[in-house]
Amino acid sequence: MAALTLTEQLIKQHLVSGDPTPGSEIALRIDQTLTQDATGTLVMLELEALNLQRAHTEVSVQYVDHNLLQEDHKNPDDHLFLESAAKRFGLWFSRPGNGVSHPLHQQRFGKPGATLLGSDSHTCAAGALGMLAIGAGGLEVAMAIAGEPFYVKMPRVWNIRLEGDLPAWVSAKDIILELLRRHGVKGGVGYTLEYTGSGLEHLSAMDRHVIANMGAELGATASVFPSDEQTRRYLHSQARPEDWQPMSAEPDASYDRVETIVLDTLEPMIAKPTSPGNVTTVREVAGEPIYQAYVGSSANPGFRDFAVVAEMVRGKRVADGVSLDINPSSRQILTRLAKDGHLVALLQAGARLHQAGCNGCIGMGQAPATGRNSLRTVPRNFPGRSGTREDRVFLVSPETAAASALTGRITDPRDCEMQYPRIQDSEEPITQDDCFLPPMDPPHALRVDLVKGPNIHSLPESDPIKDVIEVPVLLSVGDNISTDEILPAGARVLPFRSNIPRISEFVYVDVDPDYVKRAGEHQGGHAIVGGANYGQGSSREHAAIAPRYLGLELVIAKSFARIHWQNLVNFGVLPLSVIDDDDVESLQQGDQLRIENPMEQIRGGDEVTVQNVTRSSQFTTRHDLSARQQDVLAAGGLIAWKRMQKS
Repeated sequence: MAALTLTEQLIKQHLVSGDPTPGSEIALRIDQTLTQDATGTLVMLELEALNLQRAHTEVSVQYVDHNLLQEDHKNPDDHLFLESAAKRFGLWFSRPGNGVSHPLHQQRFGKPGATLLGSDSHTCAAGALGMLAIGAGGLEVAMAIAGEPFYVKMPRVWNIRLEGDLPAWVSAKDIILELLRRHGVKGGVGYTLEYTGSGLEHLSAMDRHVIANMGAELGATASVFPSDEQTRRYLHSQARPEDWQPMSAEPDASYDRVETIVLDTLEPMIAKPTSPGNVTTVREVAGEPIYQAYVGSSANPGFRDFAVVAEMVRGKRVADGVSLDINPSSRQILTRLAKDGHLVALLQAGARLHQAGCNGCIGMGQAPATGRNSLRTVPRNFPGRSGTREDRVFLVSPETAAASALTGRITDPRDCEMQYPRIQDSEEPITQDDCFLPPMDPPHALRVDLVKGPNIHSLPESDPIKDVIEVPVLLSVGDNISTDEILPAGARVLPFRSNIPRISEFVYVDVDPDYVKRAGEHQGGHAIVGGANYGQGSSREHAAIAPRYLGLELVIAKSFARIHWQNLVNFGVLPLSVIDDDDVESLQQGDQLRIENPMEQIRGGDEVTVQNVTRSSQFTTRHDLSARQQDVLAAGGLIAWKRMQKS
């Protein structure tokens, strides 16, 4: 028998059904789930629609980390709803202010060898501990909580060998930015990234978290690190030594792709506006003035990431006109920063301290001024994601953020006139669990009523696919459209996450403000045309369900991002990929498209013929749907399909 990669071992141990050959649909048993408040409200409503009695997973956790601003009743009402749902369905509940879901989950629940499915695209960060961790739409996570397997196409495995050691002023963020520089935001589509090599011995578990987190920006299905001495050391520091087990690829395992990064040769990197793939060296853009330096988020959430900034600014002052925003990733880390004196150094240097949570990463506060440069340690810089429509967000390491905050301009940290502060994570257990509420006992849980404020609405129903789809193209967009652009985040939109009719008013508002109005004028349904990598970025299923609520029936694109493509199917929208890219270029807004007998065509093969009635032409598309997904689409979506199975 051939030697197995670590990815293949994890899949083999959790395989429920399917052929584990690349591109084939497989079903995996899910051990743990993660939901956060921006996506979790829908997940809890979906569990209600499924009539779930009790979570079937080993561990499921509901976090509150995104919608923390309480300018009116909507967000706190959602918090009460989520707490009641966690009690009702048997989930852990992480209270507001406890911190960001991904580092919290790694601290308290992550376990080598386990599978984790999360309704957040950065769930892949847990691969830092030797887990198979995958981001998905909320409905997929709801199904996993209900005991159903998770269906995904078997990925190829890409081995990234890290050799050597990082030089001073270069850290884990620069490693993943280097990968994005080489391969862009589509480079990892269809792959799991598996890290090996001698360089791993110098990368802590939280360093690995930084790298695994932003595997999502490459489009990868997951990122997997071995469970080794660094993993053991980390779990000991979290007072969970019993959860450690060694795991690695078998000797002589073969990979579909192999690449080496020599860490000694790396230098500070930066992703320029407005894509994580728009990467160059910091030195290349050094000197540009900045308005803001932002440290924190799930992409740089470790104690080291804040402590190194504190030591760089200790005894100094942030440059005039610069806002240094500190967003602690967890209450546990915030407590440690205070205990070790780092918090005082940050405050005395003029930094602004925010509550433990996602905050400005998702556009909930800390928005930059119009047209001014903002340097952030966050994972994404899609247009407008910061909360400012005309933003200029750069992605950088904590070292680059701190150096630039001190000078007032983009600065290569190697040019700082100071010794590099090398921070080591403590191996002594420092934990804080008082903001976690454990699952309620089943007899009491069944008596809990869901607390629904006036902004919380039940899920709308989706109709089965029609015998003939005939719809106009209401919108045509280009390559790499993100779910942030389909349905923005931020303080004006996020509070409506549990109210589909209301949040639907914001669909494509920053791309084409008239789209919603046109959708309202075409009650018979409509189509959207997209370019390559349509729906990249966040896992938010609202970017599928809200357009569906407005009448979206068909999306034709050059290619799709994995999670959004699955979300479209789950809510009854037909996603088709063109075989010839020129066919997308020829489509125009207003063209009337017709598909005769769509389900018959889908079940008959891989191709679907689309007629352009307006131009008296036709073209061929590909559907890529498994037999199961065909049934889901025919039923009108995943919930309707599940109900049909039970009846």
